[in-house]
Amino acid sequence: MAKLLTVFTPAYNRAYCLHECYESLVRQTCQDFVWMVIDDGSTDNTRELVAGWIAEKKIEIQYYWQENHGMHGAHNSAYELIETELNVCIDSDDSMPEDAVEKIISFWRKHGSEKVSGIVGLDVYKNGEVIGTILPETVETSTLFDLYSKHGVTGDKKLVYRTELTKYYPYPVFENEKYVGLAYKYYKLDEDFELLLLNEPLCIVEYLPDGSSLNMLRQYRKNPRGFAFYRVELMKLPFVSTSYKFRQAIHYVSSSILMRNRSFLKEAPSKLLTLLAMPLGMILYVYVLVKS
Repeated sequence: MAKLLTVFTPAYNRAYCLHECYESLVRQTCQDFVWMVIDDGSTDNTRELVAGWIAEKKIEIQYYWQENHGMHGAHNSAYELIETELNVCIDSDDSMPEDAVEKIISFWRKHGSEKVSGIVGLDVYKNGEVIGTILPETVETSTLFDLYSKHGVTGDKKLVYRTELTKYYPYPVFENEKYVGLAYKYYKLDEDFELLLLNEPLCIVEYLPDGSSLNMLRQYRKNPRGFAFYRVELMKLPFVSTSYKFRQAIHYVSSSILMRNRSFLKEAPSKLLTLLAMPLGMILYVYVLVKS
């Protein structure tokens, strides 16, 4: 019988920590999943490590190597390759509680449908503490955007999506850049679907010093086209407030200066807001140069 869930893991030179993710998957109380490793151009021994685990045959593993495109490029490849109904990304420095797959599958079989895009669950630290807040207990479904903007949710959360939907809205890959905000796809899906809320820990997170979330200013400076694209798309969203669009315009101005795009005002989806955002965008540009 075909598996229901793909757990996919983008990996770039993470052989030193990938074993924790693997071992957590071996311990799962439900084995109705495939582990897909997208090796994003690693130069360490990731390939040999995963080959050894495949030979152990403890869980079903699919391994793919590609040239280094960054996290969003690895996500693109995963979404093209995944064949199961559901998918969830577990990063190379993260792991899953031993009953996480079981909770995802039983919850989906009970509540899942084509009317929702998937499930949102909790991320926790190794000590079990929830990252940020729990999900609102009086709400059954919500868009990801509304969880943060209307329901006061904070902190990273774990997203389980219907694979049919994640094949839409691929991330653009810009030459010599390695970053586009992953939330672009999630907010696009918010336009048509809500997520089921599951107040259970699905991922154990560790923020390592070489992780992208801890190097955001450097990413910001090195990937201006990716960041500009991301801010433009957020400004286009039909459900966001003017103040939210203004914040995106500030970042768009900053990234446009970084990429020396003199046509940014003409290309902006909200020209008046972008014009008003220019002084703050210039200040942000200087801040990024000084701090990164």
